[in-house]
Amino acid sequence: MKKKILFSSLCLGLIILASFMIFKKGNQISAVTINVYNWGEFISDGSDGAIDTNKEFTKKTGIKVNYTTFQSNESLFAKLQGGAAKYDVIIPSDYMVSKLIQNNMLQKVNFSQIPNSSLVSDNFKNSTYDPTNEYSIPYVWGTVGLFYNKTMVDEAEESIDWDILWNEKYAGKILMFDNPRDAFAIAQFKLGLSVNSTNKQDWSNAALELKKQRPLVQAYVMDQIFDKMGNNEAALAPYYVGDAAVLIKRNPDIGVVVPKSGTNKFIDAMCIPVGAEHPNEAQAYINFMCEPDIALANVQATGYSSPLDFEKCGIFSEEAKEKFYDKHSDNLRNTQVFANLQETFAEDLENLWVMIKIGGPGKPLNLIATLAIFFLAYVLVVIYKKSKSR
Repeated sequence: MKKKILFSSLCLGLIILASFMIFKKGNQISAVTINVYNWGEFISDGSDGAIDTNKEFTKKTGIKVNYTTFQSNESLFAKLQGGAAKYDVIIPSDYMVSKLIQNNMLQKVNFSQIPNSSLVSDNFKNSTYDPTNEYSIPYVWGTVGLFYNKTMVDEAEESIDWDILWNEKYAGKILMFDNPRDAFAIAQFKLGLSVNSTNKQDWSNAALELKKQRPLVQAYVMDQIFDKMGNNEAALAPYYVGDAAVLIKRNPDIGVVVPKSGTNKFIDAMCIPVGAEHPNEAQAYINFMCEPDIALANVQATGYSSPLDFEKCGIFSEEAKEKFYDKHSDNLRNTQVFANLQETFAEDLENLWVMIKIGGPGKPLNLIATLAIFFLAYVLVVIYKKSKSR
């Protein structure tokens, strides 16, 4: 009898232990947290009663999301190159996807784990930035426009073009992109140049235009545009057209136009960096973002356009179609898509950009000299205090 009791107790103990291990393992799976790195103001976050995309993903899969944002493709590249942070999903723009591929910084996507990728329109497949269609899945697309405050800008909406950003009448009221690629593109469109020119003189000419503009610029900004334009601190600013709804909601006096001289059309895509700690969960996240209702919620919240084929998604109403595509998408005849620049051009661009923002080639030396003086003064103060204490 005692042996039977002992045997039963042993079996019960094993069952409890096995259950605990399964429970623990299950908790480990559901406790996985992926790191997602995206642009600011670029997802449906639950405000105004909309879908909270990341919370819905966690609710559906049990996978948690650590969601952080960046302000430019260049800052994203620097963060990845530095290796200080690990991300599972990143959402760079077209030319940066190409650069990341060339630098072996992206891993290939397993499309068998992303069945919703079949809903992407053929127009967005095998693109110039990912010609083999192996490293990225498009998230949204859009154009760059010119935002203006109707109470500060006199010109009629139809006449506003990029050259207004060089108008001295608006000195101190002009905002400019705080990243070289977008800023140079505006100068290039103003001059009628290709934004992917391989002629160094073209880039020098664009740099000269930006140098001329420098004294008129109040600030070089990215997401800061929302506060500055929203609070009537500036009259003019170039930015991404998809953010028009957010800006106009903050300030009804803001208008936006797509300049007739040309503008940039961009595609932002979802990628998985080399070294991602949770690639399977990352692919589950990308697949989730391609679900029609989630994609629709994201474009409604951001104002950008979806790369999904609305007919494949079973969305046929004109109202739903309009929500999938931004209202400025008819201004695509005079647009250019950024290509990844050759390394020498990229370096020249960065050097020119530093010179433009600082104000000239002599300023960096002055800055270094000033910092050296401050450092020397600091050292002398420390030595004096130590000698005094002795």
